[in-house]
Amino acid sequence: MTEPANDRRRFSRIAFDAPTAIVQGGRRWPTELHDVSLKGLLVHRPADWNGDPQQPFEAIIELADDACVRMEVVQARSQDDLLGFACQHIDLDSISHLRRLVELNLGDEALLERELAALGEAD
Repeated sequence: MTEPANDRRRFSRIAFDAPTAIVQGGRRWPTELHDVSLKGLLVHRPADWNGDPQQPFEAIIELADDACVRMEVVQARSQDDLLGFACQHIDLDSISHLRRLVELNLGDEALLERELAALGEAD
């Protein structure tokens, strides 16, 4: 018997509206954030999208004037008008901001701790 996809998902997706950009080399695509998790993000495909899915990207989510989440990401999927990116690296300040965002949206510290433990096991 197989588990439904939601039961297998170890990282809660948080719907969040914040200015977001995907950057690759000298190119930058402002985009609309669909959702974010401790493991990556899903964005709406920019109209002028021509990123190279074989090369890494940087995702920048602006939380406030002085706070943002920066992730080194790879394109994991492309479906309809959405692009999914998997986090390859995130700095300490960014993971602290992201952890707080997830914590506030989950409302369950035990669930957050389970996701953080799964993050350590990922890959």
